[in-house]
Amino acid sequence: MSVRLDNVGIAVRDLEAAIAFFTDLGLTVLGRARISGEWADTAVGLDGNTADIAVLQTPDGNGRIEMFQYVHPDAIEAEPVQPNTIGMHRVCFAVDNIDAALEVAARHGCHPLRGVATYEDVYKLTYLRGPSGILVMFAEDQRKAD
Repeated sequence: MSVRLDNVGIAVRDLEAAIAFFTDLGLTVLGRARISGEWADTAVGLDGNTADIAVLQTPDGNGRIEMFQYVHPDAIEAEPVQPNTIGMHRVCFAVDNIDAALEVAARHGCHPLRGVATYEDVYKLTYLRGPSGILVMFAEDQRKAD
């Protein structure tokens, strides 16, 4: 059996704001749609669900995020997850310039939770709250390419 990760799905409160944030980071919108119907009810496990979705792809073509904003039923607001919450909690982007990535995030009102850390002169790392409280990690590899 072959398995590959296709995408990570994230429910958001404001799809347009989320798209703006991730496209400013360099992702590309592959497609948008409104989904509903019996097939969607079965796949998602919610009766009568309707959602606006957008699929975005990383510049290297290997990573995708599917974001969805529920029209029906109403989205359930929850406290933003903390880094030590069990379950899905962050999406990480490898960046070649963490300062530039943070400048983009700041334009959207998103700032590091605490700052930028350096791990053994190998990586610069930081967590920030993206749109809808999504935990986003930026990681910059400090090793020089040979």
